[in-house]
Formats: sequence, C-alpha cells, structure tokens
Amino acid sequence: MYGSPLSSNARKILLLGSGELGKEVVLEAQRLGVETIAVDRYDHAPAMQVAHRSYTIDMLDGAAIRRIIEQERPDFIVPEIEAIATETLQELEKEGHRVIPTARAARLTMDREGIRRLAAETLELPTAPYRFADTLDELLQAAGELGYPCVIKPIMSSSGKGQSVCRSEAELEACWNYAMEGGRAKKQRIIVEGFITFESEITLLTVRSVSGTSFCPPIGHVQKDGDYIESWQPHEMTAQQIGEAEEMAQRITDELGGYGIYGVELFITKDGVLFSEISPRPHDTGMVTMATQDLSEFALHVRAILAFPIPAIRLLTPGASHTLKADRETSSFRIGGIEEALSVPNTQIRVFGKPETKVGRRMAVALSSAADIGQARESARIAAEALYIEYDN
Repeated sequence: MYGSPLSSNARKILLLGSGELGKEVVLEAQRLGVETIAVDRYDHAPAMQVAHRSYTIDMLDGAAIRRIIEQERPDFIVPEIEAIATETLQELEKEGHRVIPTARAARLTMDREGIRRLAAETLELPTAPYRFADTLDELLQAAGELGYPCVIKPIMSSSGKGQSVCRSEAELEACWNYAMEGGRAKKQRIIVEGFITFESEITLLTVRSVSGTSFCPPIGHVQKDGDYIESWQPHEMTAQQIGEAEEMAQRITDELGGYGIYGVELFITKDGVLFSEISPRPHDTGMVTMATQDLSEFALHVRAILAFPIPAIRLLTPGASHTLKADRETSSFRIGGIEEALSVPNTQIRVFGKPETKVGRRMAVALSSAADIGQARESARIAAEALYIEYDN
C-alpha cells in the first residue's frame, strides 16, 4: 500500500539517466501511482519532461548524486545509463538504499572489463576471445595476438560510441583515437575482441522478480557501428539455441541478482551461442516490445522493481522497430513526416523529445506489427524513412 504521488505516503522511483528508455519507465511507474524523479547530465532530457521533478548534474559526481538521494529519499534508485558514479551507489546501498537491480550489477556492467571477466573467467560462459589495452602499443600487441579483423571498443560507452572494426595494422591508430573520443568516462582502457562470424545477434530480455526468472521471446537486431538500427520479435531460433541462451542468461543474471529487467546480448553462431554484453535495465532493442507484448519491457521492469507479480509473458503479435537518427549537431530542428509514418498500417511512432541532435543520435522510432516478421520489418522501415529531421542551421 502507498499513497498518491506528491503525498507523504508516496512511493518514489528516482532515475539516474533520463533518455527515451527512462521516459517509458517513468510513464509506466506513474500508471501505478508512483512518484518519479528524473536525473541526467543535460537539461530537458526525455524522462525529465514527464517526471514529477528533475535534476541536472554531472552523473560521475558522486557527491552530487548523494545530495539528491539524501534530499529525495527515494524508495528505489534506478540507474538507466552506464556512466554513473557507481562507487557512490555501492555506498548508498550499504547504507540501506535500494539500487535496482543492485549496486554491484550497476558497477560491473558499466564497464566492459568487469562484465566480460565475470562472464568469461568466473562463470566460464563462451565469449569472443578478448584482450585489454591501455596504450596504442598494447593495442598493437593485442590485435596481433587476436588477428584481423578485430573489434575495438572503449571500456565504457553507450550506443556503440567509439566502437569500430579494425581490419589491418594500418587502421589501428585511427581506431584507437575513435575509441578514446567515444568513451563515456575518464578512462583510456579499451577492450579488443576477436571478430566473430555470427548468424545473428539477439537480445534476450530476462526479468528477475518475486515470480522468479522469466524470459521474453528473443529479439533480433541489426547494428551499425555498434548501435542498433532495427529490431524485431520474435527472432527465429531452434529449441536448442533458445535453451542455451536462456541457461546463459539465467546464470549471469542470478550472479548479478536483484529485481528488474536485464538485456542480455548474445551471438548466435553455427557452433552455438556466445555471450556478448548485458545491461541491467531496459534495452534499446527492446522498444519493439511496446508493439508486440502484452507487457512491454518497461512495464515488466517497473512491476519487478515494485515486487509485483509477473505473469507469463505473452507475445501478442510479431513486430519490428526502426530508428530515426540525426546526422548533425544542433539545438534548432524539427521532426517531420509524422503524418506519413502514421499512415503505414499497424504502425505507431515514438518521438523522444531530445533537446539537441548529435551525429548518430536516435531521435525517434517506428514500431510496426504484422502477421510475420518480414512484413513488420518492412512496415517499420517505411515508416522510419518517412520521418525526417529539418535543421534550421
């Protein structure tokens, strides 16, 4: 039992990170009568526009995060991005605050080294071969050991920023510089991965709740430069592949613990399933669930956070998502083509309301359902291509 938002008996969720995924979390929380507070590093972030209150701070400033937590006294602290002062979250958790899913999960998954070592070295999950490098010389050695092509990523980044495929020694310095520019924290360390020939990439949304662990039907997706362009659900897999994927997701989410949704990214290869990455929060590719499932990934996340039961997850229809991205940086722009996009049958769109465009930044998504995945993907593509960004300068 709890009171209405803004009352003394209200339950509060405080989001650390307020992008388009956080916006949907806020909306789902408010449907259940929860008071919401949105925090991010820039003003007028999408979730700030719908939350009860908001704050703008440096998300890597632990003292600033602590001040807000101590002022607001939320029932749940919900990290929604990677670049957060996770040491402070661990301290707050020890002091009795609830961090979703756990402060340890937020710390380990904010950097690729922590989660890769946990998955490959502690849990012994199959992964791509990898090395770490702190200097260009170490990168040269690592790439030589793994061979070309190889994948180079910052230890901490989001939406594929700083990620590239290096195809020869001649490209190493450019790839190193790109990784340095794309990192989200003051770290120079990178991960180098052997190139995997995979049949498909999937996200297996895994929900930990009072009802146990449950899985959404697998989501297939296409990425470009490490960032997703389109996704669809369900992705066709054999019973054996689904079993491998679910067993792998269960093992790593059990290790990380807590309640909430995890986005487990996996490679499907001819030799089996490989672990790639994991996010302890709703996943961008999972936006498709707003068109496909009876409970979207955001509704599932909020239910799990609040310790409400999670019924059997139902796929209502095949569906797909396709993104609209910006190609330049400005704060003066308009999004057009909405009427044309909405004229595509069985299609809806989400315009995120971000205050600025940046090169490659997602600004909207089209969501389509259909009798089969092929038609859903085509409809989502047509709708997304109808959308456009008009820049004023």
